[in-house]
Amino acid sequence: MLNRRRLITSMALATSALALPTLAQAQAGGTTRIIVPFAPGGPIDVTARILADAVKGSLGTVIVENKPGAGGNIGVSAVAKAAPDGLTLGIATTASHGINPWLFSKLPYDPAKDFAPVTQMLRVPNVLVMNADAAARLRIHSLADLIAYGKANPGKLNYGSGGNGSAGHLAGELFKNQAGVFAVHIPYNGGNPAQLGLLSGQVDFNFDNLATAAANIRSGKLKALAVTTGQRSAVMPDVPTVAETLKGFEIDTWWGLVVPAGTPAEMVRKLNMAFGEALKSSEVKTRFASLMAEPAPSTPEAFGEFMTRERTKYQRMVQLSGAKVD
Repeated sequence: MLNRRRLITSMALATSALALPTLAQAQAGGTTRIIVPFAPGGPIDVTARILADAVKGSLGTVIVENKPGAGGNIGVSAVAKAAPDGLTLGIATTASHGINPWLFSKLPYDPAKDFAPVTQMLRVPNVLVMNADAAARLRIHSLADLIAYGKANPGKLNYGSGGNGSAGHLAGELFKNQAGVFAVHIPYNGGNPAQLGLLSGQVDFNFDNLATAAANIRSGKLKALAVTTGQRSAVMPDVPTVAETLKGFEIDTWWGLVVPAGTPAEMVRKLNMAFGEALKSSEVKTRFASLMAEPAPSTPEAFGEFMTRERTKYQRMVQLSGAKVD
C-alpha cells in the first residue's frame, strides 16, 4: 500500500511538472513572440525589435508581431487571449492600461485581471511645443509667457492632439485646468497629422512625445517650452519641467512587457531576468537614447503597482476631458 501511494504521488508530481514547463522547455517547444499593438515603424515597434534582438542569447529566436487597430485594443486583446505558456508577450502602454479603461465604454480585455506584468521597458518624456514662428510673433519664450498670454487673451489659443482621449489631449486639458487658461482643442487623426498641423501654424501648441518632436526642436521649427516629466530630461536638460511652473504636473509616455494571466510565476520571473538584463545593457541604452527614451527595467511587482497608479491617475484626467469612445 505504501509503495502504491508513493507511485501515485510521483505520478502527480510528474504531471504537475509537465503542466508548468520551465522557460527553457517552453522556448524549446516554440518561438517566443512579442505582440506590438501598433503598426511597424513607430517607437514602440522599434524598441520591441531592439529588445527581441537583445534577448536572443537567453531566449533564442524572438519575433515581433504587429497587430494594430482600435487604439491598441486589438493587439492587447490578442495577448490576453493567448496561451499562458511564456511564449507570448505583449506591449502594455499608457493608452492600453492607463487611458483606454476609462475612455472606452467596453474593452475586449480587463487591464487589471487579464495580464501578468513582466517589466516596464521605458519612459519617454512628453514636451509642450509651439510653432517657433508663432512663439516669436506672440513673444512667448517660456511656459509662464504662454500662461500669461492665455489669461490676457481668453479663447485665442488652440492646441492639437492625436485625437480625443489621446495622451496629448489629456495633457492639454490638465494644463488648462491647472494653469487657469482656456484653449480650444483640435483633434487630429493621429500624432503625425497633429504635428504637421503645428508645423503649418494651424494650431498654437501641442503636447507631443519628445522622441517624435526632437528633430523639429533641434532644427528650430518647434520651440520646446517644458517637458511633462517630474524631472528634466537628460537628453534636453535645458528645457524646464511643467512642474517648475505648475506644481505637481507630471505626465509621460511609457510601455512595458506583459504576459497572459495564468503564466507560471517562475516563468514570469525568468522572462523578467532576461529582458531586465537586456534593458540594462549598454547597447540597448545607446539604441534607446537615439529615440530619446530611457530604459526603465523593473520587477514584475513594481510594474504592476505602477500600472495600477496610472489607471487611477488617468481616470481623473479622462473625466476632466469629457472624452468618451462608445
